[in-house]
Amino acid sequence: MAKAVTQSILVVGGGMSGLSAAIEAAEAGHEVYLVEKNPYLGGRVAQLHKYFPKLCPPYCGLEINFRRLKNNPKVRIFTLAEVTSISGSEGDWDVSIKLNPRYVNEKCTGCNKCSEACTMEIDNPFNYGMDKIKAAYLPHDMAFPMRYVLDPALVKGSEAKKVKEACPYDAIDLDMQAQTVQLKMGAVVWATGWKPYDAAKLDTYGFGTYPNVITNVMMERLAAYNGPTQGKILRPSDGKAPETIAFIQCAGSRDENHLPFCSSICCLASLKQSTYIREQYPDAKITIFFIDIRATDRLEDFYRKVKEDPNIQFFKGKVAKIEQDAATSNLILRVEDTTTMSLHEIPAELVVLATGMQPNTSESPVPTSLAYDDYGFVAAMAARPGLFASGCTRTPAGVSESVQDGTAAALKAIQSLVRR
Repeated sequence: MAKAVTQSILVVGGGMSGLSAAIEAAEAGHEVYLVEKNPYLGGRVAQLHKYFPKLCPPYCGLEINFRRLKNNPKVRIFTLAEVTSISGSEGDWDVSIKLNPRYVNEKCTGCNKCSEACTMEIDNPFNYGMDKIKAAYLPHDMAFPMRYVLDPALVKGSEAKKVKEACPYDAIDLDMQAQTVQLKMGAVVWATGWKPYDAAKLDTYGFGTYPNVITNVMMERLAAYNGPTQGKILRPSDGKAPETIAFIQCAGSRDENHLPFCSSICCLASLKQSTYIREQYPDAKITIFFIDIRATDRLEDFYRKVKEDPNIQFFKGKVAKIEQDAATSNLILRVEDTTTMSLHEIPAELVVLATGMQPNTSESPVPTSLAYDDYGFVAAMAARPGLFASGCTRTPAGVSESVQDGTAAALKAIQSLVRR
């Protein structure tokens, strides 16, 4: 084999799998370039309230990883960036990266003066649009990099100059343009993760029409202290504390018209979220509608513990339709009990749809020739010699599995360079 042109490794995706791959490769001595499309690192995990297996806040794990990144000079980070092309071969990849403008440079200290001067508001993407933020904003409390962002609509508007003048550090650059960076890489790890399946496609459930039908990722933000309700789980329609809550499992999953596969984490996510509600509202009644409950290994004990709660009922049946009472915004779920073959109408004040994990590669494939499975996941970790898929890019996975997969992909990338 020919010697690798460079020992550098490109990691695409700054979620838990990509972070793990980047950190492990850099700490093994390789120069690493980490590319993330969002203005911050941490991916979907940064938006969680708690995660398995310890049910701890995600910031405790992210803080450790961010410190490791910060202390390692071998890692170069590009946020608001996307890889537009990859060509070449193992040990000698040519990569093009588009850097989108942040309109805030490295002089930013996070002082918040720009946000204070701004009156324009936009939907908050971090909270899945459930509240508003200023158009000059810090993505979230522990954003890495800890640097503000200006929305393009603000930059084009009449307020831009006032916001720029409010910055005492000359950190705002309204003329910042998109740039393209060309890199030579020895190996590539692709870890662009997943997106929640679009619940609006489930037309019988009323998501987007009935305000009190939300998704599991939205529930995580409602429960989070930095979420749209400062951690109080409230009905979106009226801000009321819900007394009856329904979780609908496999919302769009295991369905040939939507996601034909099981995402593996949705059952446990709903069990976890039922504990959020029980902690806040001891008298609340919860119903979990399911096909099968999938809790494996050590998480079987967690399932058993939740099942023992007298205020949580498990209902084996697929909800066919949700209707809304126009006067109260309460909901009626029409469902068949598959154990008794009987039809039921069950009321709820809040409904949570357990939507599945759709790989981002199903809509934004890797910009080079690769094999995918029927669902849009990259077909194998070793996708091509010198190019490796990691985490939810190749299979549905939880946080701990994604970390392990990122570490494995980093090892594979290093081995591909060493062999050369």
